[in-house]
Amino acid sequence: MKDLNSTTLTCAVNAGAEKASISEECRGDKPCYFALLDLKPHFDIDLKALSERYRTKVTAVHPDRFITASEREKRLALEQSANLNEAYQILKTPSQRARYLLSLRGGNIPLETTVQDPEFLMQQMQWHEELDELNEQANIEQLNSFKKRIKQVQTSLEADFNEHWQNSESYLHAEQLVRRMQFMDKLALSVKQLEEHLDNQPE
Repeated sequence: MKDLNSTTLTCAVNAGAEKASISEECRGDKPCYFALLDLKPHFDIDLKALSERYRTKVTAVHPDRFITASEREKRLALEQSANLNEAYQILKTPSQRARYLLSLRGGNIPLETTVQDPEFLMQQMQWHEELDELNEQANIEQLNSFKKRIKQVQTSLEADFNEHWQNSESYLHAEQLVRRMQFMDKLALSVKQLEEHLDNQPE
């Protein structure tokens, strides 16, 4: 039976002189999410590899494998399963993965946070107004077009974050990008909910 205490808990990244490095152990009582899934702490990760490693590791600590184990081993398996589940949920979502990477550098961006930059606030208002109009018009084609534009913005924000998050001089910009990404997640969810609502409307 595999030693449940053997998981590496340290996140480390090799960076150039102009970039900040993450070499300390993850803060708090939980192990490093990247290390749990045998990944280096990067934003641009292989989601297929992430999913495969998660399935392999969570299967290894499934309760059925510990029926005859000691109570301590059962407890450790449950703890590791919970950590793996949380790690997977965080790392598979770009905005949460970005927020987690900044937390490894000492950042603390709340999940519920307000975007402060005026330019983006104006854009938020325009998107909300457009979404309200789409709701009133019940136009699926226009909603699909809006959905594509939102996805393009999300992709652009992710590329921008990937370029700047390790650079100490760009740290505040990276934080701003995470706040924008979190807002876009909420907007995308609103679009999905409206899409489901319109799909359920009678012909």
